Amino acid sequence: MSEKYSFDFDEYIRQSEPDKQQKGYIWQTAIGLQDVDGLKPSEYLIETAKKNIDGDITLEEANDLIHSYYKSKTARLDVENRTEEADKVSARIAQLLSEDAFVFSPGQLISIHRRLFDGIYKFAGTIRDYNISKQEWILKGKSVVYAGADTIKDTLNYDFDLEKNFDYSALSIDESIKHITGFIANMWQIHPFGEGNTRTTAIFAIKYLRSLGFEVTNILFANNSWYFRNALVRANYADIQKGVYEDKSYLEKFFRNLILGEKNEMKNRYLLIGADLSTAEKIGDNEKIGDKKSAINTRTRQAILDFMKGEKFVKARDVAETIKLKPSRTRDYLGELVKEGLIIAEGSNRNRIYKLKK
Repeated sequence: MSEKYSFDFDEYIRQSEPDKQQKGYIWQTAIGLQDVDGLKPSEYLIETAKKNIDGDITLEEANDLIHSYYKSKTARLDVENRTEEADKVSARIAQLLSEDAFVFSPGQLISIHRRLFDGIYKFAGTIRDYNISKQEWILKGKSVVYAGADTIKDTLNYDFDLEKNFDYSALSIDESIKHITGFIANMWQIHPFGEGNTRTTAIFAIKYLRSLGFEVTNILFANNSWYFRNALVRANYADIQKGVYEDKSYLEKFFRNLILGEKNEMKNRYLLIGADLSTAEKIGDNEKIGDKKSAINTRTRQAILDFMKGEKFVKARDVAETIKLKPSRTRDYLGELVKEGLIIAEGSNRNRIYKLKK
């Protein structure tokens, strides 16, 4: 995980008996998956998870505690309060991963989304009725082409019918993993929901693989959730004029590590389009761009862009307060985004405002 908490999951899991280890893996995955949207859970969530792992409370009681904790707060759930989302969704992921029940269908995918985001997003468990695009760091600000709102249901049904009727019996394990990789990539590309698609896809993938008889451990999702999302992006992006093609090899490495226990290297820097080895080494595995003074972390970068999507314009102090950055560091991040052409700056000094570039 990219951030240390007062409770060290790795150390606790190593020292625990099997029952506690399994609970630890589930919570570690639940918390780690929040990283795909740049979210971090609170210390209260960590302490609640510890109580469940220790056997002091059940998962149902853990969910109730988190719900009650935020029910007593008056702050609305928006970009300024994403910790509430991280806490609630983490607890719900832990609950889902502890359950064996699973039906392979679009309805199951929708149900997972509803259970994860009920009360967080108004559209929880609802297929989006509008088109979307998302600027991606590894695509240098470009977006994957997601399914049009008017085709989502038909496309989901088509892909699920094909997969449901697919015969794995004649395939080798390598061929099976390649096929599964393609199905998960295609399902994610549909992006049926307004938000929360990657976390929903991850939970569905874990439960689907289990239903196929694979003994997958969740820990890979916990420690490599950002790579998982970026690999999904690369599996679904092409710009033929620039010599960029859909590349599922990165995602296949992830699933080979997950299913076979291989040790394929998974570095986000290698997924950046147009990056050769020397460029990747300059960027580094912490997703840093430019020199040390203006280095920009992609999770923070995405958090800034997500915040700006809902605003006509922002000032540096707005970003600093929302993303919890020092003002000087915030200006460095915004400056890098301006250089990359993703946002524009107007005015000067104290009156400077920033807007997303359309």
